[in-house]
Amino acid sequence: MKYAMLIYPKPGSHERDSEAAATALTAEYLALRGDPRCVGGAHLQPAETATTVRHGDAATLITDGPFADAKEVLGGYYVVEAPDLDEALEFAQRIPAVRLGGAVEVRPLVELALEPSH
Repeated sequence: MKYAMLIYPKPGSHERDSEAAATALTAEYLALRGDPRCVGGAHLQPAETATTVRHGDAATLITDGPFADAKEVLGGYYVVEAPDLDEALEFAQRIPAVRLGGAVEVRPLVELALEPSH
């Protein structure tokens, strides 16, 4: 089963890092990409760069910024293939954001069987 690891870093947890500490932290995140269970992932640009699309009364509404003002903002994600939730949680606990006061939401993906093309 595939699981999404939605990473919510603690706001400001990386801002006081020295350049060396920031480089080491980035290396930790990249090392997780080398785990054979990790089948994808990305670091997202800051929430301020988001654009939100939603249905309005008369037309589609496009606004700058994230969908909701929240203390915790999605900062990135991994997609992990694991046989069960316990193994997915083991992977999630290794994500640096957890140790730095943030959170990682682990959510199973819905996998649809695609029909073969003729």
